[in-house]
Amino acid sequence: MHRTGVIGLGDMGSGLAKNLIANGLPVTGFDLDDARMKAFTDMGGTPAQSAAEVGQQSDAVYVMVMTGDQAKAVILGEEGLVSTLDKGSAVLLTATIKPSEAREIGAAMEGSGIHLIDTPVSGGFPGAQGGTLTMMAAADEGVLDEYAAVMDAVSGTIHRVGTNPGEGQTVKACLQSLIGSIFTATFEASVLAAKAGISGQVLYEVFSTSGAGCGCTNTALENIIDRKFERTGSHINTMHKDLTISLKLAEELGVPLHTASTAMQLFHAGRTKYPDGDNWTVTRVIEQIVGAELHR
Repeated sequence: MHRTGVIGLGDMGSGLAKNLIANGLPVTGFDLDDARMKAFTDMGGTPAQSAAEVGQQSDAVYVMVMTGDQAKAVILGEEGLVSTLDKGSAVLLTATIKPSEAREIGAAMEGSGIHLIDTPVSGGFPGAQGGTLTMMAAADEGVLDEYAAVMDAVSGTIHRVGTNPGEGQTVKACLQSLIGSIFTATFEASVLAAKAGISGQVLYEVFSTSGAGCGCTNTALENIIDRKFERTGSHINTMHKDLTISLKLAEELGVPLHTASTAMQLFHAGRTKYPDGDNWTVTRVIEQIVGAELHR
């Protein structure tokens, strides 16, 4: 049985820890936020004082931080995981960062004897808490086989998308360009319905049973018609960051992303107007322009 660790115990990382513990795996965790650390301890995790200490007590460590710089500090820093993990251990990079940053981390870890599994996730707060995340994993087949149980504990589906660092992040960037576009199309459609006098319940029933119905559409529309714009586990900063990564990759490769670019501008407007809101709060910006709101 692998000893596991989680660095970053927010909405996503706390779900990873919860499901690792539920599957009988010992879990050591670290977060800078005291409240998160208390919640982690209360659920049965072993608290650590630093990322280095997590490495000392683990064989496989999930890194669920917000940015590439944070991931580099946690993994490669003076007291990072590479300095304390035993050879043969694994770092599971579940944070969404730039593919180029994942490649930099992989290159810096070469020769360390520590494996990097580049495996961003999809499924948001419900998927993390429910243990049903979709993982986009890139590492050697043998490494993925060795740590399959650690990954199975937190996921519903594991896709082996490549063998090199950055390949998991690249797939995630493509996925987020689509999800962001679906979200904003749903936001706009909901306001169109509101202005036309259609009820939110009618719109939800039609959308959810049509070809347009999917997890993204249904979740967004439910939150809109129930007027839940904060604390749903899908903070707007995360999607804003992810679309920034998608568009940066597109710029590097010379690929036009017209729809995702428009989605990004809508998320930017929502984030500026409602910095504490979740993804669905973008709808409020459009509603205010036309003077109509969609309610259940």
